[in-house]
Amino acid sequence: MAWEIYLNKVLTESGLVLIHIIMMSCMNLKFLLCGIAIGLLTGSAWAVNYTPEQVNAHISLKAPGNKAKQYPLILKRTQNDNAAYQLVASENIPLTISQKVKEANGRLHIDMCITALEDVYFNYGQNVSTGFRHDDCLFYMPGFWYRRNLRSPKKAPSFHTSDSWLVREDRLSAPLTGIFSEKEKRFMTVNRLDDFSMDALATHKEGEIILSGKTSLGFTGFENQQGIAMLSFGFPYREAPKSYIRKLTLAPEVEAFQLMKKGESVLLTWEIMESGADDFSDFIQHTWEHCYDTYAPKPVENSYSIADMKQVLSCFFVNSLVDNQPLVYNSGIHLKVSDCERNGQAEVGFIGRVLLNAFNAWEYGWQSNREELKVNSTKIFDSYLKNGFTQAGFFKESVNFDKGYEEPVHSIRRQSEGVYAMFHFLAYEKENGRRHPEWEQKLKRILDMFLQLQNVDGSFPRKFKDDFTITDKSGGSTPSATLPLVMAYKYFKDKRYLESAKHTADYLEKELISKADYFSSTLDANCEDKEASLYAATATYYLALITKGEERKHYADLTREAAYFALSWYYVWDVPFADGEMLGDLGFKTRGWGNVSVENNHIDVFVFEFGSVLDWLAKEYDEPRFSAFSNVISTSMRQLLPYEGHLCGVAKVGYYPEVVQHTNWDYGKNGKGYYNNIFAPGWTVASLWELLTPGRAEKFMKD
Repeated sequence: MAWEIYLNKVLTESGLVLIHIIMMSCMNLKFLLCGIAIGLLTGSAWAVNYTPEQVNAHISLKAPGNKAKQYPLILKRTQNDNAAYQLVASENIPLTISQKVKEANGRLHIDMCITALEDVYFNYGQNVSTGFRHDDCLFYMPGFWYRRNLRSPKKAPSFHTSDSWLVREDRLSAPLTGIFSEKEKRFMTVNRLDDFSMDALATHKEGEIILSGKTSLGFTGFENQQGIAMLSFGFPYREAPKSYIRKLTLAPEVEAFQLMKKGESVLLTWEIMESGADDFSDFIQHTWEHCYDTYAPKPVENSYSIADMKQVLSCFFVNSLVDNQPLVYNSGIHLKVSDCERNGQAEVGFIGRVLLNAFNAWEYGWQSNREELKVNSTKIFDSYLKNGFTQAGFFKESVNFDKGYEEPVHSIRRQSEGVYAMFHFLAYEKENGRRHPEWEQKLKRILDMFLQLQNVDGSFPRKFKDDFTITDKSGGSTPSATLPLVMAYKYFKDKRYLESAKHTADYLEKELISKADYFSSTLDANCEDKEASLYAATATYYLALITKGEERKHYADLTREAAYFALSWYYVWDVPFADGEMLGDLGFKTRGWGNVSVENNHIDVFVFEFGSVLDWLAKEYDEPRFSAFSNVISTSMRQLLPYEGHLCGVAKVGYYPEVVQHTNWDYGKNGKGYYNNIFAPGWTVASLWELLTPGRAEKFMKD
């Protein structure tokens, strides 16, 4: 006897979820729910409707030298098991394909087996209907796609090009796609549950390619089919309608084919979840928690203590010093990986972080009794005090002595990061009985100009000139200003700065956090990016540290909301590499590293104070996932420490790598498993140093 299972509407009453299941006999079975997803993530649960009517599947077969042929597949339920299917083509193919569909842990599992009847090159694809109108939906592929990617330019992946996208799994911080219906307040996700242990080299990046060996990488994404949003997935990888191969470069689609020898089988597992969410931020939170719990990232085992890390990284402070120019600085931008030779480019913030590195070297010099570090830092501070300011009083934030060029356009981010570094210096000096009134006056002047630059809505323009002419009015970089403003209030006891900082939070809450729309914090891209959400979380964290009562709780809640979004950029799984790719040969694990932005699809160690933010949130909200993942980040980001005899692909000890290429994307050099030929260790060293110096902000606010 066949049974049809109907899931009645979920009723929520007095905080209780009532699930009423009615079973009845049916002679003419039309729909069968092979699994019921009862994911109590938000107080609402929904059934995943996985039926032949809701599923489309196909397999593509290729003979070398010939164009592949695609075969549509029909799901046919087996006679003895209503949860088992055979996928059959309308003509004979040299494969058998079967699926077993089951409910597990409140979610739907699709266990799939493909067996070769003869030697064959294959690519399998499938999609499942969400039942949502495509136009009502926002889309999510962690670390790559947010909402519709409409903050990104047309030459990057976005709805500007297509409303349907498939990508290889290693682009994503978790191998998952989610679709959220704003109208129905519901979402569905699909993710892979397999062992990701291997990858294969490919001869080219577009069109139909035959892999050199076996891979663990499949694809995932979303498609618009007759106005309905579909979750799509398959194996091995495919990218469509375009493949994003380097910065602002969309290439033709790619479809990979893997050889299966006669008698071989491929086993694949996907998980589908459906539930409810209040908004896109709520959806991101529940999905990240789901990914974290599913992939359970563990700290990366290595022998590098914090002391070891700082000792090696301090070599950068010494060997990168340039002291034959009007400004003394650590040469840390646009260096060649092959030689790490110094150049004439000095940058206060962003990728250079000259002043923050100078403070870190200064503090470490005193702590470790290294006179050379103290002398070098003194030279940097003195040179910037004398020669490092424009006529108006802003930092000369980017200078190229090789070309005799000074950047005439300022940014709120670089200026803020310079002020931030100097406040740490001044506070450290004050604690040790030393004062620097000239530096205090310089910072007051910049901060007072900040007050003039701030817009009525609390935002700051992204870029401007010395005469206050605005060249980029977008507000995505606003949270970078919050940090020095809060620090200024604490240091100078001037309430104007605190009011300004609170005003930035008004803008952040209204335009970024509440809309889950974090964009254009980084200065080398205009798109959805990790740094905007990370800076937003850090900014509200600073305000929570300096306020009390309900106001403090409000800022803490904002920090938590932004932090989940920032976390979505960091990998919770380990991307596989092919034999011969340097990163794989080094045993590199991607978990804990963050994708950069929609435009720049590599991973890096941009974290700075975010580890401290996560540890603080863990205590505030009794959420162990935050501190546990902070530990994953901390241990994982130590992996590529370049020391004598173990340089990890760079030329000099302590020059930490920047552009770690982990997927089919590069800057035009070297490709997956390697670095770009140019890098900026100025900021990587600064970021790791802050990661390895937890609780700086909390200490500053207490002092």
